[in-house]
Amino acid sequence: MIWAAGFRTAVISPHEQLQFSEPRGFADQTVRQVLHLAGGGEAFRVRLTNRFGHTPLTVGAAAVAVGHRQAALAFGGAERCVIPAGAEVVTDPVALPVAAGADLVLSLYFPERTGLVTHSHKPAEVARVAAGNQVTSPTLPWTEQVEARFAVTGVDVLAAPGTAVAVAFGDSWFEGVGTTTSANHRSVDYLNRRLKRGWTVNQGIAGNRLLRDGVGEHALSRFDRDVLSMPALTHVLVHFGINDLGLPGMLGEPPVTAGELVEGFRALADRAHGAGLRILAATIGPFGGAGISTPEGLAVRREVNDWIRTTDTFDSVFDVARAVANPDAPDRIHPALDSGDGMHLNDRGAEAMAGAVDLDDLAL
Repeated sequence: MIWAAGFRTAVISPHEQLQFSEPRGFADQTVRQVLHLAGGGEAFRVRLTNRFGHTPLTVGAAAVAVGHRQAALAFGGAERCVIPAGAEVVTDPVALPVAAGADLVLSLYFPERTGLVTHSHKPAEVARVAAGNQVTSPTLPWTEQVEARFAVTGVDVLAAPGTAVAVAFGDSWFEGVGTTTSANHRSVDYLNRRLKRGWTVNQGIAGNRLLRDGVGEHALSRFDRDVLSMPALTHVLVHFGINDLGLPGMLGEPPVTAGELVEGFRALADRAHGAGLRILAATIGPFGGAGISTPEGLAVRREVNDWIRTTDTFDSVFDVARAVANPDAPDRIHPALDSGDGMHLNDRGAEAMAGAVDLDDLAL
């Protein structure tokens, strides 16, 4: 048996945001969160984080539930743990079988004032917050819910030998912005339903960029942590570029050139190949009509996409741009696949994105 990633989420600093969920902390409160598992195994362990915290983060108690089964989480045998600022901890293994596609419900009790908590800001899932220690309560008397995921980066599962794992490394088109909240209709969810063996773990961050920090560390900076640290990894899928092209105008930064994006993609491919991984690149999705689009940015998108389609830099290409574009206006998302903002896919669009991946290229 091997430990493999059954669920992972990239994390962002509570100080690095544009217009998404507000940074926040907790005090004498329980936070209950649903973690949708990409893969299953005979046991699991949960990864908690204080990566961007400035003070130690105290977890007073923690528990998980899968269906009607519940188990307490321990940290070196202890119920309570303190995660130093900038650190991550892994719980003791829980001998509870979980299946691919299962929802693991994680409850964390924060007894002390936490300060701003490291979180993922648009996970297409909600966290529920209740007063006091409610980690073992079958139903949570929650007083608040927010679309965010707090203090957790993943779940490792004890999988069979030979299990293969891919990672979807990118932006909101992987994380699932625009799809139905709590429905597991992200493009990565649809891709996993197509796979016969192995699975793909979602490491998308809404607003993330290939070349520059902003919403989270940029892709080249977080590649080691969010890709190379993944257990049992064999493939990486990438989708970047929309935020690189659209956000500079909003932030008063110089625009990104086609050459800079190409060099960034080459660097990702070099690092993936250096680690023995196969890399599958998506063409940059259409975003004409969105608030961040400009004629110059759309022209660069077309130039970079022409390069992606013809280069031998990657092991394979999945042409997301053509799969979801409006044939009468290729810089725009097809109206039937548009979430409504011109920049993100709805459920049908996410399914079309997943369908653009040739499973023979992924070979899971």
